[in-house]
Amino acid sequence: MPPTTDSNRTNQSTVAAFAVLEEMAKHTEPSRVTDIAANLGMPRARTHRYLQTLVQLGYVRQDPATERYLLTLKLFHLGQAIADGTQLTVVARPIMAALRDTLQQTVTLSIPEHNGMRVIDIVRVETPVQIVTRPGALLPLHSSAQGKVALAWGSTSLLARFNQMLADNDPSLAGIDRDALIAEIAQTRAKGWAVAPQEILPGVNAVAAPVFDNEGRFIATITVVGSVQHIEPTPDTTIVTAALNAAREVSNNLGYLEYPV
Repeated sequence: MPPTTDSNRTNQSTVAAFAVLEEMAKHTEPSRVTDIAANLGMPRARTHRYLQTLVQLGYVRQDPATERYLLTLKLFHLGQAIADGTQLTVVARPIMAALRDTLQQTVTLSIPEHNGMRVIDIVRVETPVQIVTRPGALLPLHSSAQGKVALAWGSTSLLARFNQMLADNDPSLAGIDRDALIAEIAQTRAKGWAVAPQEILPGVNAVAAPVFDNEGRFIATITVVGSVQHIEPTPDTTIVTAALNAAREVSNNLGYLEYPV
């Protein structure tokens, strides 16, 4: 085995530190060192060391009463600054705001990653019950409206990874009706949008539509999110049409003029 160089150790530390941040981002409650270490399969002492470094850098803070750790807003502001500078977010945000104002529902923008859909922007509507999805949240492919759209229009590599997860009986897919999911993905492709009533959050539904870049590649979803009282399992055509029109407008502004729906 070749010797471990300082560069290799530095790279491993960087990867581990980001793994700690990503693990913490999955949870809304403050995290214990032991839980983070167990979930990452990392020694507790090593996890504690990375957490202390992240505290010093301002990305994590520790509750002095409980000794648990939680993310600060520094990471959010960094991500928001990046999002604000991307063409996709700049193009999509005013259209999302108009969609929110029309439907009086929260609207999100999400992009595909290898194991889910990452929420990168949210335009909220003020209601007594707030949708708790946050920017940075990673939504599963099989049980979110955004994920179903990704499976219907996503890249070959994304579909290959998901099919491999099915073949390997991945624990995250335990209990799903695979035939029903495959049929729903086909229906999503045919009708142009997806729905996920109470699949991510109890009492919450979402209608997602695909966004395409100037070469016709699927790159994002525009999603209307609200309570099942306002967005029923079979959504009102007004909501579906508005979501599709918003996604089409974003796609058109990105240079894609042949929206498939």
